[in-house]
Amino acid sequence: MIDPFLFLNHHGPQKYQPHNNGLPFGPHPHRGMETVTFILDGDIAHKDSGGNKSVIESGGVQWMTAGSGLIHAEVSSDKFKEQGGDLEILQLWVNLPAERKMTAPAYKGIQKDGIPVTTMDDGKVTAQVVSGNLNGTTGAFETLSNVTLSTVFFEAGGIFKTEVPQENNILCYVIKGEIKVNGEIVGPLNLVEYNNDGDQLHIEALSDVTLLFGHAKPFDEPVVARGPFVMNTEEEIEQAYEDYQNGKLGKW
Repeated sequence: MIDPFLFLNHHGPQKYQPHNNGLPFGPHPHRGMETVTFILDGDIAHKDSGGNKSVIESGGVQWMTAGSGLIHAEVSSDKFKEQGGDLEILQLWVNLPAERKMTAPAYKGIQKDGIPVTTMDDGKVTAQVVSGNLNGTTGAFETLSNVTLSTVFFEAGGIFKTEVPQENNILCYVIKGEIKVNGEIVGPLNLVEYNNDGDQLHIEALSDVTLLFGHAKPFDEPVVARGPFVMNTEEEIEQAYEDYQNGKLGKW
């Protein structure tokens, strides 16, 4: 809960055997937020009540704006269920500001080769720029709330430097490897919490590292979350459940 970042699910890494059932995330609704899904390994098949369908493979990203509401499912492709393989996925929930919570739903999936890349430190650091702008490279996705997100890959000894507006909150999650931040060593599966003390960021890799990095200006609004809905008041949550039960978030 680092405003406006709400929730991060790290699924895997794990290996699926051939003839498996794949991911279990069948049809479910959302309203009032966005989901950003990073396919680190394997694939994910998306389908939603707005008619969007895709299979995004390793290195790709999908960005779904739930807005006023939809129903979606995230499962594995038929090919993955038949053949099996390695699977690792991150899903990040990003809040929407009150004025945009009821915006029209939208979905976009981009494969690895459609996501801009920038390199640093003589090629020791490579970043996929998913949204916003990182060191002059513009991300693949346009956003409703000026969120910058990147997946950053380090060789051991690589140094990542960037500027972050002082008022922005930073999301920094170590997927694998070890980093050094302000003299402190941080290992895998840890989230680094920053103060808003300045605008210069410096991260050193102590091994080969994969990092989820982002930042955004906080909304400073009430957050009321229940199940798949994220709104500003309890009344809006009750309305979301009522609308879902009455079919107003779409049909499956």
